[in-house]
Amino acid sequence: MTDQPTNSIAAGDERTAFPLVLGLDTFGDRTNTVDGQPLSHAQTIRNVVEEGVLAEQVGVDFFGIGEHHTDYFPMPAADVVLASIAARTQRIHLGSAVTVLSSDDPIRVFQRFSTLNALSNGRAEVILGRGSSIESFPLFGYDLSDL
Repeated sequence: MTDQPTNSIAAGDERTAFPLVLGLDTFGDRTNTVDGQPLSHAQTIRNVVEEGVLAEQVGVDFFGIGEHHTDYFPMPAADVVLASIAARTQRIHLGSAVTVLSSDDPIRVFQRFSTLNALSNGRAEVILGRGSSIESFPLFGYDLSDL
């Protein structure tokens, strides 16, 4: 029997422990009131901010918001929402889950997340992807027959 942590790997004769990191992510799913009416997009966004703040309070290490451009997931500006969470938290890491690079300008993505990183004192992370659907591409002027 050894007293070494089980979440470690051998590195020569030394062992390196990896901490357990817990994270949550959301697309800002639109939910309903108790009487079944859908919440407004604005209320959904405010609720996600409260969820991010609560995540830090209960010890979660990472809170990510996925970019979406539909009525079901009203989260088109995740970086802005993350900045609001950053202003109300001190420790939790904040990131995109995912930023759709195929319909965005890479320079602007870099600038937005660099700004978020400065505001959050180094707690911002950007996760890039190409998206899992094409339904929002026409919103950005992409003709799907050209893709």
